[in-house]
Formats: sequence, structure tokens, C-alpha cells
Amino acid sequence: MSDPATGAGPSANPFTQVPIEITISVGRARPLVRDLLRLQRDAVLPLDRRVDDPVELYVGDKLIARGELTEVEGEEGQLAVRLTEVADLQNGL
Repeated sequence: MSDPATGAGPSANPFTQVPIEITISVGRARPLVRDLLRLQRDAVLPLDRRVDDPVELYVGDKLIARGELTEVEGEEGQLAVRLTEVADLQNGL
């Protein structure tokens, strides 16, 4: 296990190699069930956010960062998130 006092880095901890899944939330919709049942292909479901609003990054239900959607340079059409705010996970957001 790494020791902050000795400066041993996270590479000494085998858990640093475990992948995690991050969920990016771009907004929420709250349609009525009857409206949801009527949705068909090409329907538009309005969200509670605007195109330029920040997105939120979650691990499980824990907010870890906020950012803006962008396109990966050199990869046309590939989405990415540029972080604008990162949570202090040790001391709270």
C-alpha cells in the first residue's frame, strides 16, 4: 500500500489498474408516462439543460467533476469532455 509520508506513488497500489465506469449526464427529462408511451423514432425529448451548459461526471451516484462537451481533436465526430471543475474527493466538493 502506498504511504503518503514516504512519497510512494499510486503505482505501488494494484487498485490503480482497475478500470471504472464514468457516466456523463447531459440533462434530464420528466415526461408524463402517456407522453413517453407515444414516443417514436425521430421524436424530440427536451432536456432541462441548454447545449452550452456544463455536463456532470459521475462514478456511481457520486459527482466527481463537471465539464463541457467537445470533439476529440483529429477524431471527427468522437465526443469527449473537457473538465472545468473537479471534485476534491478527499475533502468533499
